[in-house]
Amino acid sequence: MDGNMHPTRRRLDADHRRAAILASARERYAAALFPEVSVADVAASAGASPALVHHYFGSKSELYAAVVAEGIAEFSERQQQADAALPSRTPARERIRTMLGVYLDHVAAFPEGWASPLVGGEEPREAVRLRQGSRARSVETLTAMLRPEGRSRREEFALIAFFGFVDEACLAWVAGGCRVEEREPVLEACLGALEGALGDWGR
Repeated sequence: MDGNMHPTRRRLDADHRRAAILASARERYAAALFPEVSVADVAASAGASPALVHHYFGSKSELYAAVVAEGIAEFSERQQQADAALPSRTPARERIRTMLGVYLDHVAAFPEGWASPLVGGEEPREAVRLRQGSRARSVETLTAMLRPEGRSRREEFALIAFFGFVDEACLAWVAGGCRVEEREPVLEACLGALEGALGDWGR
């Protein structure tokens, strides 16, 4: 029995150490650009050694990609939960408004980390691919809401451009300090941009 228990305990300890390192990395990268945070910085914050960070994550780039992946997964889950909490037959506009609200909350919580990739901050290729994949899934989510029968090429361009508009609006919001009183105008501007691009909500 003892022989079976020890490997489990070591595995749990390893999971805990890995989670602590990842949490430390998320905190550091939320406040500084990728090149400005070293593996040694993350290790010190987590109470670990740089060698241990490399053991669990390989390289600094892989550690950063893990931070991005976890952030995307948590954000996506919050959006899905918010959408699922709405009454059935909620109009598409209100569903998108709700999901945009979750996005703005995310931006306001991590303004520097969120804005960094959009203002020329250096990122590893894997992190860029993760963000691109997340954006593509968001386009598909909107398509399912607004054009379940399928979208035209024009509508595809409109949906892709919508996310570009959201990014630019949020960058301006971040530059102004993410003031609470400006949250609603940002929301309405983004919804208006989507409605204008599509011509109608379709549903």
